Amino acid sequence: MLECVLAMPRGPDLRRSAVAGTLDGWFRLTDQGPIALTMSQAVFTRGSTLRHVVLMTGASTVGLVAMFTVDLVDMYFLSLLGEQELAAAVGFGGALLFFLMAVSIGLQIGMGALVSRAEGCHRRDLAGRYCSNILIVSAIVASLIAVLALVYLQDLLSLLGARGKTLEYAFSYSRIIIPASPILAVGMCAANATRSLGDARRSMYATLGGSAVNAILDPILIFGLGWGIEGAAAASVCARFTVMVIAFHAIFKIHQLPRPTSLRLLREDFPGIAGVAGPAILTNLATPIGGAFVLRTMSQFGDSAVAGAAIMGRITPVAFAAIFALSGAIGPIVGQNAGAGHFDRVRRTLLEALMCNTAYVIAIWVILWLLADSIVAAFSARGPAEDLIRFYVTWLPGAFAFSGMLFVANACFNNLHRAHLATVFNFSRALLGTLPCVWLGARWYGAPGVIAGEALGAVVFGSLAFVAVMLQIRKLGHQYEQGREVLATLDQSREPD
Repeated sequence: MLECVLAMPRGPDLRRSAVAGTLDGWFRLTDQGPIALTMSQAVFTRGSTLRHVVLMTGASTVGLVAMFTVDLVDMYFLSLLGEQELAAAVGFGGALLFFLMAVSIGLQIGMGALVSRAEGCHRRDLAGRYCSNILIVSAIVASLIAVLALVYLQDLLSLLGARGKTLEYAFSYSRIIIPASPILAVGMCAANATRSLGDARRSMYATLGGSAVNAILDPILIFGLGWGIEGAAAASVCARFTVMVIAFHAIFKIHQLPRPTSLRLLREDFPGIAGVAGPAILTNLATPIGGAFVLRTMSQFGDSAVAGAAIMGRITPVAFAAIFALSGAIGPIVGQNAGAGHFDRVRRTLLEALMCNTAYVIAIWVILWLLADSIVAAFSARGPAEDLIRFYVTWLPGAFAFSGMLFVANACFNNLHRAHLATVFNFSRALLGTLPCVWLGARWYGAPGVIAGEALGAVVFGSLAFVAVMLQIRKLGHQYEQGREVLATLDQSREPD
């Protein structure tokens, strides 16, 4: 992509054009001169990078906290019904949904990377075309996966370790919420496109709106109508429709980003979309693969242990929402600055993200440790579930700093057109980190060893990924400067003596 083409036949004009092409959109030149570009506002290429990181992360955090809190409230309301099997069922259903959403998240990453880079090159027309085609691809892919999941639903839940009454509850929950996964996939892609334009506020409105609808409907459907776990699923479906409607209003009505497309344009763009979204999908599939192995291993210690893990699985996203938001927030910042050739700002963005990540995790670790008794009491945890919760909040939150490093590194890889490296590190974490560490942890220390092994894998591969992305940024910056020097030399050679 960035490598300079030094073999340049047929005169200085064509040589200059060849070098320009290697800069992948930074210099849009032809033999006749500069192409007239559609100008847009690449807002992240100016001003303080720390300010951009904090504002984008803050806006995204609000939406994510709201969204994850609703999942936590789901778990809380279901725990009031007094059956630990319900909490375990949500854990199994959530693990299956995680697989389905991993594909959608990969497409969202593709949306963010391609739209933000086009925006950084001042190509709003190209950004709109990518937006339209990725929305179409996302709807088709998510629908196909949802159909397959419904056909094999009971077998998949059994494979994860669900048994007896827990399997029945998980089946009832999943058969309602899975058909709505294409709605959420398209809605979140649209919200990510909005964020890629620098409008984090309206992207936040989509998740806030969905969360509000879910929070209002949860007690009504679970308790008022007596639907139990099926009521929680139905509330989530309504919330997903809300997310899509608000996100579509922002991207179609406010920004008017999507452009008319056709089957021909879709075919032309598909290789580029697949080149970014494909590795991102594989990258995100690694996490649910590891999570499924963790859940399957935990199930051998009983429903109470699974319930404890499921409770922490709902608390952790709320507590560390800013870390999840950080990885999503820096993507457009990195993409726009890379598209504009500002690799010094890309490097600074990454280091400031690391600083924010570390400070936040330390603060949350202290808070979780202080709230241990309250968490146990709120969810009526007992036996292995209580033991797991106390073990986690005492010893393991610090490992999330390394998960954050991996998230941030992967976001940078995806936006620097190095998505294959994100895939390598995520699968390495799952296959070389999570699986062996979890297996050994379970064998030596039981249920606590399972979650400790998962944390250890994050420490190792989070550190390696961060070092690798810093080296990539330095390499790409050097290649870009080399390209500029070659262009300057060719310009001088064209000047008359």
